[in-house]
Amino acid sequence: MDIVITYVNGADPLWQASYSQFTQKPLIAKRYRDWGTLKYLLRSIEKNLPFIENVFLVVSSLSQVPQWASSELKIVTHDMIIPSDFLPTFNSTCIEMFLHRIPGLGEEYVYFNDDIFPVRPCSSEDFFRDGKAVLKFHSCLLRGGQFRKQTLNSDRLARKALGMGAGLLYLRPKHSATTMLRSVCEEAFARSESEILSRISRVREDFNVNQYYFLDYQLLSGRMLPGGLSKKHFSLSVASQKDIREFFDNPSTSLVGINDTKVSPEKVASVGAMLDEVLSGMFPCKSRFEL
Repeated sequence: MDIVITYVNGADPLWQASYSQFTQKPLIAKRYRDWGTLKYLLRSIEKNLPFIENVFLVVSSLSQVPQWASSELKIVTHDMIIPSDFLPTFNSTCIEMFLHRIPGLGEEYVYFNDDIFPVRPCSSEDFFRDGKAVLKFHSCLLRGGQFRKQTLNSDRLARKALGMGAGLLYLRPKHSATTMLRSVCEEAFARSESEILSRISRVREDFNVNQYYFLDYQLLSGRMLPGGLSKKHFSLSVASQKDIREFFDNPSTSLVGINDTKVSPEKVASVGAMLDEVLSGMFPCKSRFEL
């Protein structure tokens, strides 16, 4: 079993110059901010998911690779998996549609954003069981903002690919570490390739599809089991530092998500220091992915 992590350091001058050159939209700090927590995600993987074989870090270019990264961390640049017509891209939904093309990627892999951490020991069967992926889903009504629209697009495209009609509800996976079967992703991509490619853009748009296309396809085709790990979610604009500290002192779930939102410049420094303190306290030892 492998892990794939998508990562961006919005403070990288080369990345910023590329963003300015190829987009006409203002930079959304919360979408590209690096809190310096990637090394703690890798430490948490090594400690709590010891059955993982390879970890792939997907970045736009080598300037994005942290200086502390060792050769154990397998670096994948966008041009290795994404067609040149769509590069450079600053859209996570675009990147997600090509993760299954990573050279050397195993059949079973778990996709992590760098804001999700496994904080208690897990087993391989928490992610895959009997050759099927395991993940929690819930149903949503047809309403909401851009992310819901993308999720609805993904649900409808998966149903179309499988010869199913659309309904009044659509499936939405929990925002968590997501479980993927490479062969099923390849099959799903092939069935809808022209429409997927027509829905790609450099920055996020309402018409995009996202990784949930593959998850919906896996579930609707009978290759995903409902279930999965418990998860706690913290939004940095709402959660108090006290609550976050107390959780890490005594985690009540196997996974925790720390979601970046619109945070004042004054709060960025204090929140960053707090995250470094609690994560370094829980994961003080270097992983094999660090020099």
